[in-house]
Amino acid sequence: MLHTIASIMGYVASLLLAISLMVNNDLKFRWLNTFGCLSFIVYGVLINAMPVILTNSLLLLINFIYLVKLYRAVEIFDLIEFTGSESLVKKFLQFHHDDIQKYFPGFQTDSDPGYLRFVVLRDLVIANMFVAKIDEQGNAEVMMNYTVPKYRDYKVGKFIFDREKTFMLSKGVSQVIYRTVANKKHLAFLKVMGFRETETSSGKCFTKHIA
Repeated sequence: MLHTIASIMGYVASLLLAISLMVNNDLKFRWLNTFGCLSFIVYGVLINAMPVILTNSLLLLINFIYLVKLYRAVEIFDLIEFTGSESLVKKFLQFHHDDIQKYFPGFQTDSDPGYLRFVVLRDLVIANMFVAKIDEQGNAEVMMNYTVPKYRDYKVGKFIFDREKTFMLSKGVSQVIYRTVANKKHLAFLKVMGFRETETSSGKCFTKHIA
């Protein structure tokens, strides 16, 4: 029985460490790696393997130090509007085209004045690009709200929908609407951000009141 439990813990630990190496987000990497190290420590105790225990205890300490640094890090967020014709914007869309299509299939930018467009900078690096069409009632229908994989830790979303409420309101936005959600991961993001599924005359959508 003990041998079976030890084997399971060994496989779980190996799987967690393998998955941690495939994620793009630093925070997710450290947490997955931490749980992998904890599992290996349990595995080492069960099979009485001191080298396994010592090695993973050291790695656990390293992960803990980096997690503290990540949570204590003070990042500077900023928001800059764009028109859609800027070279940097075109380069960004071109570089991330394939991933953008997974979340917002068929998206194409234009220079229509009825759109709200901005990028979110995170320590002067473009972390997010947001495009929405605003109607006369103050409904901002999201065409794209794409965050670079490295920065998908909800901080950008909280910056847009919580910290920058004043900016949204200044643009006449009263609520943000998603008519369709093509990606399950983005759906999970919307739920964390406080979007609610709403039934309208045109079908189901996800909405969040800004005012």
